[in-house]
Amino acid sequence: MDEFIVITGGAGFIGSELVRRAAAAGLSVRIVDNLVNGKRENIEEVLSDKVQFVEADIRDLERMKTLLSGADRVFHLACLGVRHSIHSPRENHDVNATATLDLLKLSQAAGVRRFIYVSSSEIYGTAHQVPITEETPAYPHTVYGASKLAGDCYTRAYWDTYRFPTTVVRPFNSYGPRCHHEGDSGEVIPRFMLRALAGKPLIVFGDGRQTRDFMFVEETARWILQVGLMDDLVGQTVNLGSGKETPIGDLARMVLEITEKQNGQIQNEAPRPGDVLRLWADTSRLTSLVNFRSHIGLHEGLRKLLDWYRNSGRTPEELLSEEVIHNWKAPHRTPPFI
Repeated sequence: MDEFIVITGGAGFIGSELVRRAAAAGLSVRIVDNLVNGKRENIEEVLSDKVQFVEADIRDLERMKTLLSGADRVFHLACLGVRHSIHSPRENHDVNATATLDLLKLSQAAGVRRFIYVSSSEIYGTAHQVPITEETPAYPHTVYGASKLAGDCYTRAYWDTYRFPTTVVRPFNSYGPRCHHEGDSGEVIPRFMLRALAGKPLIVFGDGRQTRDFMFVEETARWILQVGLMDDLVGQTVNLGSGKETPIGDLARMVLEITEKQNGQIQNEAPRPGDVLRLWADTSRLTSLVNFRSHIGLHEGLRKLLDWYRNSGRTPEELLSEEVIHNWKAPHRTPPFI
């Protein structure tokens, strides 16, 4: 397939897996990442004449104008996360919302044929009716959720107003190789698994009854790419999840079982600010459009992640040195883009 795509945030967790999928499909790829959350090591092995990495910040509009030139498709994943938004709300908005609007304008001017915005289940807030459909009213709890919703709305508006070909994908909770355990990007599954392997208590914020819909990252990236390459999905908005909900307390016990640490401790702490209490994706729209199905169950995916950690060349203790337990209080660390 002779297409040139740009992936913003392509050195990050989901982005780097999307790069692998795109490279395997024969696409020419330009990865754009400022390496605040992404890591060059995530993509080093796939760089080639057809897969190029550029260290750049999406807020640098003059640079982005050049980097988007000639692109057939843009997959926009670059963002700052949930916990970052609690300690740095304005910067979170600038990157997730304002920069998305700017990229839409630049992409349209550059003649990009398709713009795929990777949104977030956090736009919905706590589900009061489940499973969550694409028509479920959005009620984000955090500036992150609100800023991702703004980007989501801007992307749809560019189709409705200008007929600029866009698609919105709303992934629920992804996990797998290269998932974030560190700093204000740290997420529950890698933190649970590393803590279990290191013999440390698994920290559950709140009572553990809050739920998430987990999907293995290989599947997340596979379906983002497929949706982005199907031109008959222009103008569509689709949820992307496993279609199953898992309480966090059950997840903790599952991780202890899989890591053979059944006697490990689970420690409950006060709830996190702005935490969403229930997420469960309805994926019937995606199923009807592209015959979507998730094949990797949570137990299988956790075992795959465990094998990846065991072969990573770094000990759990070494990796946990990068953990910040109350990571919504993490110090501001994003460098300026100029």
